Amino acid sequence: MSDRDSEVLPLPPRYRFRDLLLGEQPPPSDDRVQVEFYVNENTFKERLKLFFIKNQRSSLRIRVFNFSLKLLTCLLYIVRVLLDDPGQGIGWAPILWVERRMALWVIQVVVAVISFLETMLLIYLSYKGNIWEQIFRVPFVLEMINTLPFIITIFWPPLRNLFIPVFLNCWLAKHALENMINDFHRAILRTQSAMSNQVVILFCTLLCLLFTGTCGIQHLERAGENLSLLTAFYFCIVTFSTVGYGDVTPKIWPSQLLVVVMICVALVVLPLQFEELVYLWMERQKSGGNYSRHRAQTEKHVVLCVSSLKIDLLMDFLNEFYAHPRLQDYYVIILCPAEMDMQVRRVLQIPLWSQRVIYLQGSALKDQDLMRAKMDNGEACFLLSSRNEVDRTAADHQTILRAWAVKDFAPNCPLYVQILKPENKFHVKFADHVVCEEECKFAMLALNCICPATSTLITLLVHTSRGQEGQESPEQWQRTYGRCSGNEVYHIRMGDSKFFREYEGKSFTYAAFHAHKKYGVCLIGLKREQHKSILLNPGPRHTLAASDTCFYINITKEENSAFVFAQEERRKQRAGPGPHLPVRSILASMGTVAMDLQNAECRPSQSSAGSKLALPSENGSGSRRPSIAPVLELADNSALLPCDLLTDQSEDEVTPSDEEGLSAVEYVKGYPPNSPYIGSSPTLCHLLPVKAPFCCLRLDKGCEHNSYEDAKAYGFKNKLIIVSAETAGNGLYNFIVPLRAYYRPRRELNPIVLLLDNSLDSLLQCGIIYADNLVVVDKESTMSAEEDYMADAKTIVNVQTMFRLFPSLSITTELTHPSNMRFMQFRAKDSYSLALSKLEKRERENGSNLAFMFRLPFAAGRVFSISMLDTLLYQSFVKDYMITITRLLLGLDTTPGSGYLCAMKIGEDDLWIRTYGRLFQKLCSSSAEVPIGIYRTESHVFTESQISVNMEGCEDMRQAPGPWEAQVGPGGGGSTQGRHADGDDPVEHPLLRRKSLSWARKLSRKGSQPAKTPAAAERISQQRLSLCQRSERQELSELVKNRMKHLGLPTTGYDEISDQQNTLSYVLINPPPDTTLKPNDIVYLIRSDPLAHVAGSSPSHKLSCNPETRDETQL
Repeated sequence: MSDRDSEVLPLPPRYRFRDLLLGEQPPPSDDRVQVEFYVNENTFKERLKLFFIKNQRSSLRIRVFNFSLKLLTCLLYIVRVLLDDPGQGIGWAPILWVERRMALWVIQVVVAVISFLETMLLIYLSYKGNIWEQIFRVPFVLEMINTLPFIITIFWPPLRNLFIPVFLNCWLAKHALENMINDFHRAILRTQSAMSNQVVILFCTLLCLLFTGTCGIQHLERAGENLSLLTAFYFCIVTFSTVGYGDVTPKIWPSQLLVVVMICVALVVLPLQFEELVYLWMERQKSGGNYSRHRAQTEKHVVLCVSSLKIDLLMDFLNEFYAHPRLQDYYVIILCPAEMDMQVRRVLQIPLWSQRVIYLQGSALKDQDLMRAKMDNGEACFLLSSRNEVDRTAADHQTILRAWAVKDFAPNCPLYVQILKPENKFHVKFADHVVCEEECKFAMLALNCICPATSTLITLLVHTSRGQEGQESPEQWQRTYGRCSGNEVYHIRMGDSKFFREYEGKSFTYAAFHAHKKYGVCLIGLKREQHKSILLNPGPRHTLAASDTCFYINITKEENSAFVFAQEERRKQRAGPGPHLPVRSILASMGTVAMDLQNAECRPSQSSAGSKLALPSENGSGSRRPSIAPVLELADNSALLPCDLLTDQSEDEVTPSDEEGLSAVEYVKGYPPNSPYIGSSPTLCHLLPVKAPFCCLRLDKGCEHNSYEDAKAYGFKNKLIIVSAETAGNGLYNFIVPLRAYYRPRRELNPIVLLLDNSLDSLLQCGIIYADNLVVVDKESTMSAEEDYMADAKTIVNVQTMFRLFPSLSITTELTHPSNMRFMQFRAKDSYSLALSKLEKRERENGSNLAFMFRLPFAAGRVFSISMLDTLLYQSFVKDYMITITRLLLGLDTTPGSGYLCAMKIGEDDLWIRTYGRLFQKLCSSSAEVPIGIYRTESHVFTESQISVNMEGCEDMRQAPGPWEAQVGPGGGGSTQGRHADGDDPVEHPLLRRKSLSWARKLSRKGSQPAKTPAAAERISQQRLSLCQRSERQELSELVKNRMKHLGLPTTGYDEISDQQNTLSYVLINPPPDTTLKPNDIVYLIRSDPLAHVAGSSPSHKLSCNPETRDETQL
């Protein structure tokens, strides 16, 4: 056969598959063979079955027609009863025979014939081999009772007045209604709530019982009192409701028997229906029901998708979400696959939440559940990962799938996604806002080492607070700390702002200083209209424009502020010309803030700078300048030349003593050559010129390149930073980068040690006595426990051990549950901590979102929980810039021209500045730095009312009660000095020597026996005296020294350790300008980008630096 003959030509257009099924024959001249594909629907029976049963729409029409016929028959029966005029008969005649008019009979016969034919047709179509199963079905029996007698009367006219119980068609109508509802749901491809279906069935059952009883009793009583339909209906209602007035009763035994049968049927049928309804109601309570489409279109709602809902997570979300006034009318739909636990159920039953929080049990991977939550109409969808899972990567995978499912179902719904591992972040890059937990956690822990309490600073900024926490406390630090905690980040367009619009055309630092001086607000950054990037402190060379968006820190946003000018004007008129009062802002509660302004107009600061900032005569004779330079409106290149940090000052200004230390390690500036995961932000860092061999990274083991086996042998010049983690994961990249960023001076770089073992020997070998900071990262293996709050047990006990062994070490700990921070640095007899616990409970009762803020470890930045940053994602719904600003502050993102967070310490020589407002001016005028807060450390003396000591069993050692200093003598136990000279070592208190005293008492009992020799008695007496004078601190010190000697480590560094537990620290965000500076205050600064104004220079290019402005952190 040739190729031409073997070709199969395409069919003409008229030969379609539909034509083949319909049997169209091809032309006789065509030699093609037509193939008919026979299916079951080709037979007549199957086509009828398709029309009457299988096809949803046609079947639905048949059900509606059948339902209408049954209702018509019931209606005709009522008409027949109303037209009937029974005579007073005796016996069965009035029951068997009725009066039926010809027109009514014709209509009933026609309806009966149609119903009979339809029933027989459906029996034929649904026949499956067992005819008896079809015949003895209840619907078929009822159909035959109500149709066959009418058909017989056609052929036998004397039977036309025979009574036929047509009212039984109500049960057939109920059956048809159930089938109709099912077909209706199939036709519209929607699943209706089973609860509503069951309610309809129950209502129909009650209606059928009442209708059957009414018609049956009325007909049977034709032989008795001849009741009307209304009277019979009244009797049935009174009987079924168990009221039983007794005014209407059946008189003959057939009607009495019918009442008994109906009551029995009701007692069987109704409980079954109610049981099914209650079961469905309970299941609906578990699954949460639906959120109606009408409500979704008329009301605003957000969806919270979680894998497991804990009460802490729920309350954090609700308190933060509803803290914003414009979100009060929003509904929160919780979509969770787990069943709602009892704690969550009790909370959601509170009227405050029950009216606007709806819990739905379902999965975000199912379109049906997303449809129940009306995700496509939602204002936002929050996807939170389960951080308590043992496998955090698997938890991220579940979150990623949920994000994909929501994006596929509702592409226009904004997504707010929380991811645990940074390597999984790029999978949800399409989301509107993404917060990576490990990125923020490690960056925050790193900044805690160089900017103390950064974790507390960021946590307070991202929480919504009223600024009223602690205002009823008798202690001043709690009132000040509570007021300043109400500061948050807000934004406003400069042209619309009363705070900043008068500074249009001025430099950024000029606007920042004068806005803080005049209004008490802290301008931290801005965004150009044509750019999407936010710049923190762009520097003095940045000129403000009316279209700029300003970001500032204040107690409340400008729209909620009222400006008071009249009081100041009247005060100035009464006082007359004279010196101006100091300008300050009144920190008030959330809501309307009244600010007293000294003057409405903006006056040049040059005219009064000399008189206001002049130093007293006794302080002006030193080497410092007698006044602070004014902040210029526009940058002057000759007056303000910020140093280029690419030319590290430590390179140019090296003392002979530092020369030796710096010669050991050389650095170059560049970008890390390898990124640990996709999506990490590139940051210019200090790098080694040559990649170090992998074997040299092990600190406790030597290699062929060096033989060092402990930190002492390396001879580090700077204090160590030790990170205690379970594994060296990718998140540690975000811990190292902020500590090695290019803007950190080279001489201030701290060695970083990764500790994977928490034993005492490992701590000593890694150089913990030479460390300044120890960071304890929450371990993944301990994040889940049988009891939720026990997940932190191992971490807390380990940190407590290190705290007792190394009390001067700054330990920063991450916990899973914020409520467990009360166990950090725990002391059983510390009544001051007990007072703080009562304060925390009182603040929680008052509705505070930051009830834990007064705990000393949190206030000092020694402990934090990453769950505190969940509010960062929630706040992004209202403030879409918060994630970006937080990442810039933490150093996770580096935007060209944007500044960075750093800190400076106030020394004794810097107190001539006196106030925070003068410091603001000094920094803005000299180094273009913007301060945003203070980290204050104060010595705390426990008074008699704050601490009570119970020395049971130590009568011989009891001392008179009094202040802490009075209880510990100057020579008792060799007390050491802390940071401040006005506080002694609290561990020298006799309470902490109970263990030593118990040993002393045992020795005293042994010593009471007659001594064999005077030398033995003298030795025992000296030993007893030494034990009595021995403190717990000395015992722990000896333990550590013995281990160091065993490991061959020198013990000289450990002798310098001092206890510093007599101090407390806290953070003041944007304090008022008249806040007095104190020694050891650490000021948080946003320093401008040193690369922003280096024109045409590469990272390796070096510029000369003015020696006078060489160190920008010195005053």
